[in-house]
Amino acid sequence: MDVKGLSWKQAWEITQRTVAYTNHTVLPEALEKWSFTLLGELLPRHVEIIAMIDEELLHTILAEYGTEDLDLLQEKLNQMRILDNVEIPTSVLELLIKAEENAADVEKAADEEQEEEGKDDSKDEETEAVKAETTNEEEETEVKKVEVEDSQAKIKRIFGPHPNKSQVVHMANLCVVSGHAVNGVAEIHSEIVKDEVFNEFYKLWPEKFQNKTNGVTPRRWLSFCNPELSEIITKWTGSDDWLVNTEKLAELRKFADNEELQSEWRKAKGNNKMKIVSLIKEKTGYVVSPDAMFDVQIKRIHEYKRQLLNIFGIVYRYKKMKEMSPEERKEKFVPRVCIFGGKAFATYVQAKRIVKFITDVGATVNHDPEIGDLLKVVFVPDYNVSVAEVLIPGSELSQHISTAGMEASGTSNMKFSMNGCLLIGTLDGANVEIREEVGEDNFFLFGAQAHEIAGLRKERAEGRFVPDPRFEEVKVFIRTGVFGTYNYEELMGSLEGNEGYGRADYFLVGKDFPDYIECQDKVDEAYRDQKKWTKMSILNTAGSFKFSSDRTIHQYARDIWRIEPVELP
Repeated sequence: MDVKGLSWKQAWEITQRTVAYTNHTVLPEALEKWSFTLLGELLPRHVEIIAMIDEELLHTILAEYGTEDLDLLQEKLNQMRILDNVEIPTSVLELLIKAEENAADVEKAADEEQEEEGKDDSKDEETEAVKAETTNEEEETEVKKVEVEDSQAKIKRIFGPHPNKSQVVHMANLCVVSGHAVNGVAEIHSEIVKDEVFNEFYKLWPEKFQNKTNGVTPRRWLSFCNPELSEIITKWTGSDDWLVNTEKLAELRKFADNEELQSEWRKAKGNNKMKIVSLIKEKTGYVVSPDAMFDVQIKRIHEYKRQLLNIFGIVYRYKKMKEMSPEERKEKFVPRVCIFGGKAFATYVQAKRIVKFITDVGATVNHDPEIGDLLKVVFVPDYNVSVAEVLIPGSELSQHISTAGMEASGTSNMKFSMNGCLLIGTLDGANVEIREEVGEDNFFLFGAQAHEIAGLRKERAEGRFVPDPRFEEVKVFIRTGVFGTYNYEELMGSLEGNEGYGRADYFLVGKDFPDYIECQDKVDEAYRDQKKWTKMSILNTAGSFKFSSDRTIHQYARDIWRIEPVELP
């Protein structure tokens, strides 16, 4: 408008045709709310334009829902406005006041009609009415003024800003309103976006909402970082066409039981595990056995991703080992190297406590001569893409264990599956679709489902949740100081109580713990049968073809960007 001299209508239409919104998270802290005052000071012209967009939205809401039910309208505005707790624009305010006045006039007319019907027709009353007529006209004029003032006061009371609330700009709402399309990044996430996060917008503009499941590039996450396995895939599929047409990976399914392929597959995995052994020695000084199962969880450290559930499971495993004789241990447990990696945000204290706890557990377990190579716990420092390119090809089990409904998609789950790693996880994010593609028997599933989470939190708040004795056993064990002198009460406290910020086990670690450790027993059982495990590994790679970024980008181009591919000569 300012530079090219376009009208508001022209500029707004171009913007909406051009812009689309991909939502990558349902976490409230990531759906940003910016200070209206600060934004106004720094970018005053931007705020003027945002206010115009907000005004346009308000008129759309009024046109859709009308002005008869002010409570309904207030609910819609509370959930959908871009400018929260900011004065209603004059054009909207006038419409609301006029509607309220009209409603008052209709109500008054109805009352008067009722009074007329109930009047006595006696002449005495008629005479009295004539005498009072002049007085009534004057009074009506005064009442009309009061009614107008009352209508204005009522509208301002309902829709005006609250003095004790912050004035903020809802950036996600701005995105939804400004774009012609809104998409989530996995099927379950896109449903949550429609049903929960932006439900009011979905009801208003259902045609805007779609799904685009994430993908990763097989050129980097298979060919580049796992050349040995890539050669095997090329050999058995007949060409390297799978690099650009990942559907060709599905051809591996028909060879999944082939002993020659299984032998080559295990050898490649073993060589990649040796690279991890060297990395761990270089980065931490720990020496781990390549004959153990390599169990990996690498991702941003966050309570919803539940590294805490993983390490509590390891502590339970360690405690059970300590209670057994050496012979019983070897009989019961498959040797494991449990590897963690990831960054904790600078001010996220609880995440840093989780990292500290993992390293403390590792320091104890890794130096316990009774346990030896049966269990190692390693936190790889300075996690980055280069580290991931070593860890992912050599991993055998990877953990994607977020609280159901909280992970938008995840992409490391796709990278692991593509490299023939088996997944243990919840029905969250892209896990749902990965399990569908690789086969339910080739995915270790546990945990509460997304539609159950709200009810489980309510159960906890009402004091009806009873924790599993094994979960309580782990907490008691940690509090004995077996992992050092650091005070972990803040960490433990987050899993206790029924209410309060940072308490009441919001991420349901205790709820899912028994199911998780029982699922880990199934992992041990499956790993003992290496022929079966290798087949499951091959089927994971074969089923990962859907999760190529080529497919994702093609869907964006076709459905959102609406561009045609250019055919190269």
